[in-house]
Amino acid sequence: MSVLTRSMDSDTEVENIFTKVNDEDDDEKMKQRRPPSSYGSMKSDSDDMEDIKVEQTSETVAAVLPDPPVNTGTGIQMVRSMSPETLYTIGTEQTKPPGAMVLETGSLDLDDLEEEDEEEEDEILEACSPEPPEPLELEDSMSDESSQPGKMHPEQDLAHVFKNMQKSLAGLTTTELLDFQIKFSDWQNKVTMRVDGDVLDFVDMLIERFGQERALMSTIETLKIIGKMEEAQELYEQCHRALSRFQMNTCLIAKYRVINEGVPRAGKQSLLNNIYVEPELSRCGYGGIDPCHEFLRHPPNTVNVPSPDTFISLNDLFRLKKQDGTPVRTVVTTGLAGVGKSVCASKYGLDWAECVANRDQQFVLSLSFRSFLLMRDRKKKDSPTGVVSFLDVLKYRMSTMKCTEYLDKESDNFLLIMDCFDCYDGPLDWENAPVVDCVKTKAHVDHLVVNIIRGTLLPGARLWILGRRAAVSQIPSKYIDEFTELQGFSDPMKDEYMTKRFNEAGLAAKIMRHYKLLPTLQILGRNPFFLWMMAITFKRCFGYLEYGQEPPRLTPFYIHMMIVQTNRRLQYYYGKPENQLKWSDQENFLILLLGKLAFKMLQKNTSVFYEGDVKDVQLELREAVVNSGMVTEIQTTVSDKRRAFSFLHYSFQEFLAALYVFMKFHMESKNILDSSFLSMPKSLTLKYLTKSAAGLVQIALAQALHSPLGRYDLFLRFLCGLLNPECHYNLLSDHFYGHSFPKVGGLDEVQKLLEHAIETAPENRVGNLKECLREMIQSDE
Repeated sequence: MSVLTRSMDSDTEVENIFTKVNDEDDDEKMKQRRPPSSYGSMKSDSDDMEDIKVEQTSETVAAVLPDPPVNTGTGIQMVRSMSPETLYTIGTEQTKPPGAMVLETGSLDLDDLEEEDEEEEDEILEACSPEPPEPLELEDSMSDESSQPGKMHPEQDLAHVFKNMQKSLAGLTTTELLDFQIKFSDWQNKVTMRVDGDVLDFVDMLIERFGQERALMSTIETLKIIGKMEEAQELYEQCHRALSRFQMNTCLIAKYRVINEGVPRAGKQSLLNNIYVEPELSRCGYGGIDPCHEFLRHPPNTVNVPSPDTFISLNDLFRLKKQDGTPVRTVVTTGLAGVGKSVCASKYGLDWAECVANRDQQFVLSLSFRSFLLMRDRKKKDSPTGVVSFLDVLKYRMSTMKCTEYLDKESDNFLLIMDCFDCYDGPLDWENAPVVDCVKTKAHVDHLVVNIIRGTLLPGARLWILGRRAAVSQIPSKYIDEFTELQGFSDPMKDEYMTKRFNEAGLAAKIMRHYKLLPTLQILGRNPFFLWMMAITFKRCFGYLEYGQEPPRLTPFYIHMMIVQTNRRLQYYYGKPENQLKWSDQENFLILLLGKLAFKMLQKNTSVFYEGDVKDVQLELREAVVNSGMVTEIQTTVSDKRRAFSFLHYSFQEFLAALYVFMKFHMESKNILDSSFLSMPKSLTLKYLTKSAAGLVQIALAQALHSPLGRYDLFLRFLCGLLNPECHYNLLSDHFYGHSFPKVGGLDEVQKLLEHAIETAPENRVGNLKECLREMIQSDE
């Protein structure tokens, strides 16, 4: 708005906004008129301050504005909302020149103008304001490379799009512009537009009402409709980089706007922005294991935890610098299964597409390693050589991509997000793979992957690799600029997620109070997937009137976690569809062998195992430490060259050990705790037969009570929980055995055994024994 306008007194300003003319012969009418454009004489705030000073010091300079037009009826001049486009042009006010033509395109007929067209020849329509100046920095922070949301490439920002649209339309004659207006209004009938001869004002209106992408594309198409092919092609070429970004924005928003949780159901999807809580992301990676435990101060082996000063915001990943001060090129992010790696990648892409952050990155491509794996398998069937170019992979996954011409340019700043590195099981020869340095060069898919990570292919790309630690640890460190690890939710983040997850505040509060009754559930809630699982389970349970009177049981959640991770293994690594997730003997053996390994580690009082331990139980290494989703690799000392592993949490190791003991008892009638009884004090005697349920629990109970607190206490609770028919009959059946398999008998004797132990056990053990009894007899879920 100009200086003169701002200096008006309040009465005059109100009079200009609302002008009322009393006319008894005419009906009162309300006519909406858009204020004149101000783009042409746009100024920054500093320029406005200079104008104010000039006005104050020089009284001889006076600005004269044309008299305002006389309204014939009641009229309202509406002030537009402060959209980004309006803010961009709000510096001054453009005034319509006297005698300018005002046409209502909604009711315009070219026949009305035939007489005027015959009298005078068409003249080139000139803008009534000067060329728009160079784009101004609205915020000082935008010029800082390390700040958010970042500064766009000059060919992708608003000023570039605006000026090229104005240039294309300014070359039209009066009739051509009118024809353009009519055709544009015919297929973009959202609003009725007015033309006053000001091209800049018209372009400003288009961008504000339709947005940059729709306004630009509609302008190009309308130019083609009226036969201005050269102008349309020139506008397309001048704004090609911006159009490519718009197309990528649309693609990413459609892909990431909705998050499918669990089994997708129509009408049950959630918007990612509504429920997303950013987990803690650390620049130090130790394995991501939470050392907290209900009974132990820490697991048997010390667990390193990153300090809070190593945490970094997700959107600032590619603002990090290497030691030489240059920006990082390759960032690796890892974490436990279910910690939210893919969700974080989705949120990053969505924020970029919605211009919330990282606007300085020209393009963001999302191309998972699963895409390369599918392409490799497809090419194996089509041809014996199996060669393919990077563009072939890109078009296979994103067929409408327009930014391919910029991929080979080292000067272009774009990001390639490559999720699910653990899904790619092909051999990657980091030293001997042939060099591929062109996106059009055909090569084996394994060689493409190696060259992308090396940096010889896509030299201008920033690369973000996400995957499970045991998989990404095989990438040579010389190709990685930054190694980060997702740690999960802190306690306040857990509450924030629950609050966002449910629209009903009362339900969220009840669920939070309920799961916090069990310390182990509260600890496991650090894993976002486990927290989501608790949220949907308790939401369903609280639908029953009498639910919540007793604390929840622990064992069902661990069973669900095991089942979901195994089903994901079938989907992600073996390509099984949702309706074909029936377990085979391979899945059963995998879980039982992991349980055997967990039991051996429990007996040794250790939470860390190595490759040799995996081979001792006849497990294939990759299946155990990557595909199972129940194990992670942990950092070892520099002197120890062995690869070390651990279960997701020490309590998960205790659960798998109890599951192994139970399955041996239930399916093979073997009590593998017999040998443990031999090492106990000779004063102990067995009251029950060892092959009965009571005999099994009696030995486990003796182990727990004659060991330090926490050594076998949680193991005993899980074993009792598995004896509950709702666990071993309802949850485990159809996975390990059929429904025709009999239930465990003799639970009355087990109940008497536990009740007697509660009466006689030391005070510090009574609480856990009560929980063991409740796990076995409670039936509410």
